[in-house]
Amino acid sequence: MKKIFVHGLGQEPSSWDKTISYMKNTENIVCPNLAEMLPEDDNSYESLYGGFAEYCNNFNENLDICGLSLGGVLAINYALEFPQKVNSLVLIAPQYKMPEKLLKFQNMIFKFLPGSKFSGTGLKKKQFIELCSSMMKLDFSDDAEKISCPVLIICGEKDGANKKASIGLSEKIKNPELFIIKNSGHEVNIDAPKQLAELLDKFLK
Repeated sequence: MKKIFVHGLGQEPSSWDKTISYMKNTENIVCPNLAEMLPEDDNSYESLYGGFAEYCNNFNENLDICGLSLGGVLAINYALEFPQKVNSLVLIAPQYKMPEKLLKFQNMIFKFLPGSKFSGTGLKKKQFIELCSSMMKLDFSDDAEKISCPVLIICGEKDGANKKASIGLSEKIKNPELFIIKNSGHEVNIDAPKQLAELLDKFLK
């Protein structure tokens, strides 16, 4: 079974390195680069999702998909469109209905930051802003209950912006597992890689 680990916005595939280093079963793990899925002339979520779906559909086997933040949004979207391809989902700090006010506030801040602040994220300042803008109306509230595969939802205890959404999503999906990691913020794969690895090993065995 192929295991796809999808990083969040502002991260790169290497953001999973510490977590994977603690895992017992690292066979068949792949970490795609989301920045490479965006064409040069289109920085929209729809374009990114199209590239992600194409990437996943290139595998002939079923998939275990683990996504953090933006990666979790893509994972939810894919599981709803291609349920027959998804064996299980791990959703870390997921949003199923985009917090429009928060995204607008973030974009306002991004506009005043120098482009150098975005180096090391895989995306340029313009791509960040346009991608966030295109996600504001995303809403999987009515469809989340259609997800039928096993689901593990994880969120950092200190991730105030996403903990409420994680709990809310756990109430919409049928029989999910929910785990809140203490002393961790939004980037659980960076803040608590060992504990995350233990949860993944147990769930993906």
